[in-house]
Amino acid sequence: MPLKSHLSAAVLMTSLMAPGVALADTWTVDPSRSQLAFEVAQAGSPLKGVFETWTADIEFDPATPETADISAEITTLSAATGNQQFDGTLPGRGWFNVNEFPVAIFTTTDVSPAGDGAYVANGTLTIRDISLPIELAFTLDIQGDTATARGEAKVNRAAYKLGAEVNGDTVGEVVTVTLDLTATR
Repeated sequence: MPLKSHLSAAVLMTSLMAPGVALADTWTVDPSRSQLAFEVAQAGSPLKGVFETWTADIEFDPATPETADISAEITTLSAATGNQQFDGTLPGRGWFNVNEFPVAIFTTTDVSPAGDGAYVANGTLTIRDISLPIELAFTLDIQGDTATARGEAKVNRAAYKLGAEVNGDTVGEVVTVTLDLTATR
């Protein structure tokens, strides 16, 4: 083996065995057992909905949460509330503008433990090409090779220009996004 190959192999092995370097587990989301939902006040009453189409890439080890790499892609056209009038407006230019911005993207910048199986994922949420910081608090329960995570984040819809023409008295500005996820490694 040439000297260059020996050096490359040695560097790789050293980096893999270095303290603090951990390889996170890869988790595959089970869409049939997972849900990404949202709730917002509309005319003083809660309006609940789900995103029917989304994917997530998850690299996470609870022993080293700082090594986590989590991202999600949400198909904005899949937002559904069951309210025909509201569902008809969500894809339009005033809301998600799905023709121009078909996906929303979440990526983590860091994950830290919050005690008793709880974590906080700080990241960036991009909707309509507007990227803003977001905090997702979640709990995690791992049984064998199956993980269940439940979390919540608050999103200010006005900051993303969602429903910009809507009076805040009609539709609340704060949208609560909830995650109920089951994944296997």
